[in-house]
Amino acid sequence: MPRTGGAAPRPHTGRRRNEAARQAILAAAADLVGRPGAELTVDAIAAAAGVGKQTIYRWWPSKYAILLEAMVERARAVVPVPDTGTLDGDLTAFLEATFAGARERHTASMLRTLMAEAQRDPKAAGVLREFTEARRAALRDVVERGRERGETAPDADLDLLVEQVFGVLWYRIMVGHAALDAASARRLAAALLRQVARLPE
Repeated sequence: MPRTGGAAPRPHTGRRRNEAARQAILAAAADLVGRPGAELTVDAIAAAAGVGKQTIYRWWPSKYAILLEAMVERARAVVPVPDTGTLDGDLTAFLEATFAGARERHTASMLRTLMAEAQRDPKAAGVLREFTEARRAALRDVVERGRERGETAPDADLDLLVEQVFGVLWYRIMVGHAALDAASARRLAAALLRQVARLPE
């Protein structure tokens, strides 16, 4: 029998995410993995975010899927893709922002924890692999634009350039022997630019 009065029923949202709940869940996952001694579980994420487990499982298949989304979103926010018009400017800006984000105490702890978990848990290793692939792809796009503008040698190994950036980054995060400061970012950018520069004809 059709309804003849009262408020119209709310549209069914199905699997659509509530953005406030989504952000709370992502923040909870990132906080837990970066907190020494904390255990990353769906129960812990749900409790910290103030949502039910069924909400989490409606949107993500596992705790590692949540963590991957949280890390990728945070990286994009902290390190937006620069477009200064030159490879020098773009590479320097990317490295400075990347180093600044990684030297935040919580972020560094999160990355170290994930690296350690990846050595014993294949799912954590998968998250680490997907996260690093996404960051490498972002930097590869930056240096590819430089090649298209004619700022690098035609045969420059751009993949090696990208790997050197993240090699330095992860080495300093894991070993802690030197700072990830802005001066180091600028020196690294300058050294890499010399490697790939187009030689005078």
